[in-house]
Parts: sequence; structure tokens; C-alpha cells
Amino acid sequence: MDSLKKVLYWLIANSLGGYNRGRILEELFKKPQNANELSKNLEVEYKTIRYHLSVLEENNIITSVGGGYGKTYFPAENLEAQKQYFHDIWDRIGKKSNKE
Repeated sequence: MDSLKKVLYWLIANSLGGYNRGRILEELFKKPQNANELSKNLEVEYKTIRYHLSVLEENNIITSVGGGYGKTYFPAENLEAQKQYFHDIWDRIGKKSNKE
């Protein structure tokens, strides 16, 4: 398993906040968005979204363009190549967190 897969598994399946990070990534795979859009679409507090975006960006799972409130987030290129792995994790582990 390469390092990206390990980090992705840890961030989604094996850490507190993984459910929200998984939801954020699902949204970003649909279309690039800023923190405010993600907050509204996911119905999660803006500060919580900002925190998770920071964690994802620090771990090179997402990238961003721009600054301030308009800063837009995208899945990182290396994640695009591992998109199926994310969906495998999310289908097995992430989505069930919603039921708990």
C-alpha cells in the first residue's frame, strides 16, 4: 500500500472527524468549492469545515487556489489517481458512520 493510501485510510477511516472529511471529499469530487459552499451543502459549521480542509490540505489530499473567503478547494492530482480507493474506503467504512 503506498503512502497516499495509508494517509487517506487514516484520515477517513481511522481518525476522529473522518466522516466529515469523507463527506467533504465526496463534494469536492463533484465540483471544486470554497469553505462557505461546503458548509452550506453539507450543513456543517463553517469553522468545522475550515478545520477539516486544513487537515486535508496539510496531508496533500486536496489543493487550493485563491485566498480569503473565495479560496477554492480541489482534490489533489495524486488523489484523482486514487479516486477508486477513496470510494472503496468510503463505501465500507465512511458511510456507515452516518447510521451510528
